[in-house]
This record gives sequence, structure tokens and C-alpha cells, in this order.
Amino acid sequence: MEAFLELEFEIVQVLAVVLLVALAVRHVRLPYTVALVIAGLVLAVQGSLHLELTPGLVLGLFVPPLIFEAAFHLHLKDLKADLAPIAAMAVPGVLLSTGLIALVLVATNVLPLPAALIFGALISATDPVAVVATFRSVGAPKRLLTLVEGESLFNDGTAVVLFHIMLALGLEGTIDPIEGLVDFLRVSVGGLLVGGILGYAVAKMIEQIDDYLIEVTLTTVLAYGSYLLAEQFHFSGVLAVVVAGLVNGNIGPRGMTPSTKIVLFTVWEYIAFLANSFLFILLGISVKWEELVAHLVPSLIAVVAVLGGRFIVVYLLGGAVRLFRRKVPPPYLLVMSWGGLRGAISLALALSLPAAIGSRPQLLAMTFAVVLFTILVQAVSISGLLARLGLTQRSQQPDDYHRIKGKLLAIRSASRYLDRLHREDALLPTTYATVKGELAAREEQSSAQMEELLAEHPEYHEQITSLARAEALRAERSALEDLTRSGLLNEETLIELQAELDQAIENVEDSLVT
Repeated sequence: MEAFLELEFEIVQVLAVVLLVALAVRHVRLPYTVALVIAGLVLAVQGSLHLELTPGLVLGLFVPPLIFEAAFHLHLKDLKADLAPIAAMAVPGVLLSTGLIALVLVATNVLPLPAALIFGALISATDPVAVVATFRSVGAPKRLLTLVEGESLFNDGTAVVLFHIMLALGLEGTIDPIEGLVDFLRVSVGGLLVGGILGYAVAKMIEQIDDYLIEVTLTTVLAYGSYLLAEQFHFSGVLAVVVAGLVNGNIGPRGMTPSTKIVLFTVWEYIAFLANSFLFILLGISVKWEELVAHLVPSLIAVVAVLGGRFIVVYLLGGAVRLFRRKVPPPYLLVMSWGGLRGAISLALALSLPAAIGSRPQLLAMTFAVVLFTILVQAVSISGLLARLGLTQRSQQPDDYHRIKGKLLAIRSASRYLDRLHREDALLPTTYATVKGELAAREEQSSAQMEELLAEHPEYHEQITSLARAEALRAERSALEDLTRSGLLNEETLIELQAELDQAIENVEDSLVT
């Protein structure tokens, strides 16, 4: 009982630190996740907390809700539009990164080949926890956010599977390439299937229910259940959670009432905030400074190898235009290279290394060094890079624009919901007319405010128009795919028309980043 109370007290202490950090970053220009890591480092020096990261804690408790929440909000149409570059970065990109990092470490006599391959695999996955938090905080463009978020969600599964293959090589000294490939496909496809089936099943259940408490519970069970079930069958739990979140997030909310959506999204935002906060605090607390100092030179070489490998992979795959149907603009490639942060997954894999791996202390030190560099240096500077490249949308548009735009979209959504209730005879005619009139008056007032704002800021009009034009072109592209599935358009014509639309979308996006 006393041990439990001590644990509870330390958890409350962490929550108090989280609260103080959250309040502090409102007044300083510092990413929240970075401030949490710094707070954790301070607590580690003081030795006031004894909580520490373990592989089970990271992968079993923190990662499922964080990945689920990110995947839940990712639109399939956006993911599908850039599926080729995302898939290339998530699979071949991780394999190439692993090889490049291992090559540098072997060439500099930092590690023998088996250990170098293990490190390359565990450090090659960009972490959605750090990436999503940083990019959302600076208002990155929608497509750039989709590219980075989509890659980071899917390359986790690739890195975990590859890590276990490389770990077997390090322990047994040999590996069958065919067996490794079969195992990779089995674990990956199995995870995708488990996540897809569970995500679809829960989405269909949500369609029949209109109780936010039940729906929040269902999604919570889905986030953890998909991970646990996939791991039980020795599949990729991370990929299962990604697909479960994607499927459920794109199907489930269709049948929800607006109030249920608000509650569900708010609860998941809080769960992600809580998991994110604990994870980064514990990251700072768990840093072993004596190990970092003892392996300082190898750690610095590892940082250079990881950063250089990231730039090579992104520019090599991103520049291979023949692989992609949509060109990735050069400014996006630079941000994707510098924004390839590392975090929870890499640490969990490093902490799970068995004692039989002779280089384990050095591998742990190198992993902490890379993670700290990406969070304390890259995450801090990414907002400045985005601003320098003209990719920080919040700095390009006045805050009043986003406020008025939000009001307009909310009013129009409420109006459509009211119309649906009226069509279903769920409202009295007089009630419908009264509320509809009030919404129309509010919409007219907000529209007038928007026109007035754009008149005061004519320099923003073209940018806003270009963003709308790009969305309209994407809607055209999606309509072509629907026509083809319905048999009203053949594949040859689809490819030709899509190529024209892709070029038009690319031209619009280039105008936004130049």
C-alpha cells in the first residue's frame, strides 16, 4: 500500500510539473514538448522523481493513444493523394536510412556491423509524437503536415519489424533473407488486417449508437485492443493502431451528432495531451548523463550519421519524380529533412535491447543523444525554418481571419444539421424557421466581417484564393476516382485527367511556397 501511495504521489508531481510547463510556454516562444523534456532533465538532476521509461510503458501505455489520436484525425483523401511519397519514405526510406547510418558507424569504427544495423533500424523511424506536436504548433501547411504525419505513422511499424530482424542477426550472427522478408510481410500485413477489421467493426457499432460515453469507451478499447490483439498474434501492434485509427476516424464520425463529435474529439485531445506530457517528462528524467559522457564521441558521430542519412533519404526519394504522381516542392523536402525528429519509438526499442548485446550501453547513449538533439535543436528551430520558407500559415494570415473563418464554418455546419432535422420532421416548422433565421443573420454578419477584413488585408486574398483553388482541384480528382469506380470513366482517361489535375495542384502549391 505504501509503495502504491508513493507511486501515486510521483504521478501527481508529474501532473503538477505538466501544468506549470503548460502555463509557462504560453509566455515564452518554446515548443511545449521541448519545455517538457527540459523540465524532465532538471528533475533528473535534482533526483526528486524515480519514475523512468520502460519499453512496456512506452509501447504498451503511451504509444497506442498517441498514434490512434493522430491517425483518427488524418483524412484518408489527403493520405491517398500523397500515398506514393508516404509509402516510399515509410518502407524503402527506413531500409535505406538503416543502411546509410550503419555504413557511417562501421566506417568510423564506432560499432561492428550487426550492432550498427540494430542502431540504424531503431533510430530510423521519425516519431509522430514529436513531429505532430511541433508541426501543429507552428501551423504548417496541410499537405506538408500530411506528408510528415503519414510517414511518421507508418514508418514506426517498418522500423519495429526491421529492428527485430536486425536484433536476431546480432544475437544469432546470421539471418535468412527470404525468411526475413516473409517475416516482415507477415508481421506488417497481419497488423494492417487486425487494425482494419477492428477499426471498421467499431465504426459500424458507433453508427448505431448516440451516446458519447459509450463511443469514447469504444474508441479507447479500440486503441489499446488493436495493439494488444496484434501483438498477441505476433503482428505489428503499431501498424494495427495506425490503421484502426484511420478507418475509425474516417467512418465512425459520420453518424455522430455534432455534440458527440465535440466530446469525443475533446476527450481524445486530452488523452493525447496527457500521454504526450508524461512521455516527454519521463524522457528527460530517464537520460543517463554518465553514459552520454562516457560515449560522447560515438554519440556525436551518431547524430551526424542520422541527420545526414535523413537528408539523403528525403532528397533521394523525394527527388525521384518518376516514383511519384505528385511532385514534392523543394521547400517541403528541406522541412521534411530537418523535421525528422526521433522520440518514443526509438527509445523504447533501445531500452528493450537484451543484455546479450555487448554494445547495449553505447547504443543507449547514442539513442538518447540523437533524441535529445532532434528535440532540443531541430524542434526548437523548425518554426524559424518554416517562417523563413514562408510555410507558416499562421504568420501569413491574421488571427482574425481564422476566427471569422471558424465561425462561418461552424454556423454553416449547424445550418446543415438543422436542415436535416427539418427534413426528418424532428422540428416544429415555427421552431425551424426561427432558428434558421437566427443562423442566417449570424452567417451574414460573419460574411460581412470577412469581406471587411480582406479589404483591410488585400495581400492575403490571393493566398486564401489559392488554398481554396487547391482544395477544389483535389475535389475534382476525388470525383474522377468515384466516376471510374462507378464504371462511367475508363482507367486510361482517369490517368490522363488525374495527371492534368496533379500538375494544376502542383502549380497552385508552388505559388504558395515561393
